[in-house]
Amino acid sequence: MWIHPRRALSVLTSSLTLALMVFLAIPSRAAEKARLRVDDYQIEAELEPHLHQITARAKVKFTALQDLSVAVFELHNDLRVTKVVDEKNQSLSAEHVTQDSTVRVALPSGLSKDSSTTLTFEYEGQLENADNSPVPGLKLAYIGDDTSYLFYAGRWFPVSGYGTNRFTSTISVTVPAHMIVIGSGQSSVVDAPPSKKPNASVLPTKTFTFVSSKASFPGTIVAGVFAPDYKSDEAGLDVHVYFKPTHQSLAPTYTTTTVQEFTYFLTLYGLPPSQKLTVVELPADTLPYLWAPEIAGLAGPSITEKTNYRLLADAIAHQWWGVSVSPTTKDDWWLSDGFSRYSEAMYVENAAGAAGLEEAVKDMSVGALAYDTVPLSSASKLDIFSTEFQSLTTDKGAMILHMLRWVLGEDKYNKTMREFAAEYAGKSATTDDFRDIAEKNYGSQLTWFFSQWLDSTGAPEFKVKYTTYRLGGNFAKESKSQQERSPGFRVTGEISQDLDLFRMPVDLRIDTDGKTENQKVEVVGTNSPFSIETFGRPRRISVDPDHRVLTNSSDVKLRASILRGQAMQQQGDLTGALLEFNKALDLNKNSSLAHYRIAEVFFLQRNYQSSANAYREGLNGDGEPRWTEVWSRIQLGKIFDITGQRERAINEYRQALQTNDNTFGALEEARKYLQKAYERPKGKNSQ
Repeated sequence: MWIHPRRALSVLTSSLTLALMVFLAIPSRAAEKARLRVDDYQIEAELEPHLHQITARAKVKFTALQDLSVAVFELHNDLRVTKVVDEKNQSLSAEHVTQDSTVRVALPSGLSKDSSTTLTFEYEGQLENADNSPVPGLKLAYIGDDTSYLFYAGRWFPVSGYGTNRFTSTISVTVPAHMIVIGSGQSSVVDAPPSKKPNASVLPTKTFTFVSSKASFPGTIVAGVFAPDYKSDEAGLDVHVYFKPTHQSLAPTYTTTTVQEFTYFLTLYGLPPSQKLTVVELPADTLPYLWAPEIAGLAGPSITEKTNYRLLADAIAHQWWGVSVSPTTKDDWWLSDGFSRYSEAMYVENAAGAAGLEEAVKDMSVGALAYDTVPLSSASKLDIFSTEFQSLTTDKGAMILHMLRWVLGEDKYNKTMREFAAEYAGKSATTDDFRDIAEKNYGSQLTWFFSQWLDSTGAPEFKVKYTTYRLGGNFAKESKSQQERSPGFRVTGEISQDLDLFRMPVDLRIDTDGKTENQKVEVVGTNSPFSIETFGRPRRISVDPDHRVLTNSSDVKLRASILRGQAMQQQGDLTGALLEFNKALDLNKNSSLAHYRIAEVFFLQRNYQSSANAYREGLNGDGEPRWTEVWSRIQLGKIFDITGQRERAINEYRQALQTNDNTFGALEEARKYLQKAYERPKGKNSQ
């Protein structure tokens, strides 16, 4: 299983690092709805890293969900099926359809509904680049000398019902003896006999075997040369961290963070299927991070001295939401990705307090509304390959949990999540299954809530009008020691928004000369009146000050436009990206971030004067986020270097250092180009 890097944008990025974040999603290339269920895999694979070669044999036991004459599986297009046999060892005809990355096996005798059978596939191929990847442009399966990775999403074995079809497996992988293999399940390793293949390497090899007896989504393999693993058995866990030698010194810190996060989620959700977790470093040319049963993968660039605890928390939370409880259909996908996203936000709150949660909620709100055109309950209408699907299931899914937590209250929310995790452990679940448990703990139907946020699109934009009156008599106010009597005030007004069917409890905060007053107001329809009495004179009224409700504010609209523009930029649509970034400027002419993104596009187009102008506009803007200053200085320095103005470049790099802002390694970048002038790499759209 793996994680979509759209999710990682708010955690990792400036577009300066987006080169490794192609906009992608979980592949969905099956030509037709799955008509079979895989029950078990027995896979034997031999890797020859120096040749980028894999030779494999997969025994696939499956059950027909309807009468079948053809069995269809997904398989990486760089893999060639050499033989398929049935249970009687009779050869069968197999057609590999590259158009949708499927293998179709004709079943001469057919297979009736609910009947099971076994097919054995023999196949081989070279996995060296992303040319024929199930996700165009991204390597999800690669075999090489330093690190080989075979992700479940890479379709390196015949797959059916990606992400919804739970299965057991026994996977054996033979590699050169100096490599370590990481997988899901009970593991063992033995010395392997020399290969019988012609011209095979004579170097010693080992075979690593992983047995997953609990149905889930094993099938992710990482093999490579790592520093010795750093271990911890604290709190009864079995944690192993495998980093490359360059990051070996950071392993103890990441191990400690892993234990802290795992333990935190244990207290929230109870026991996961396994208390073993291996954190492994991935190459920079693939996903920023991923999850699989008992595995959390982090790409090298995301392993920094400042521990990337948010990405790690998301991967660990998937051990409950994805590994243990999984979606029944695409419409239920938010039960995995949205639940893990909000689990990450809750850990941020635990580690960084209310301010940390507020920033996480802002990020989620932008993602939730960036592509809010289809109800979340109808996500299956979208291609899982799309950014729209990812925004819905990950960010809007997380925001639904955030709002449900507000509606239920802390205790009932935590009870709901824990009961759901326990009742559906090791099973697939639906949104209705979750709704039933939430309603039971709420004590009443939540049709109004789920209908609004799951079955509809859009979000309110709150406005408030009010009038303040001084009370004529004495206004009673309780204090800790006595009952004080003093003139008070009454605030009457209404909260308005545009959604006619909207219903949601909303917090109203009134700052006064004395004590701040809070009151929960039931906002129903387009206009909701309120009346609140206060002790001190009211100075300011805030609607939903703690961001407990998904709202479509001007700031969210601005950041959503920038997010859509970044997506288009990564897809190569620079014209579309500029249009979106300019929409952001229409909302805020002083947005440093919007100017910065426009400057990036001009830089990619080699329009250096326009790029420099936009970077200058960003420096003169609102300064949000703060890192736009240091990186605008660095980028201006690069422009001056490219155009042969070394002294001006040096001045910009020095000013970058003076900011003392090391976001995304900015200071190291500035020092590098102080020593040696920047030279633009050759090639289209290179930076």
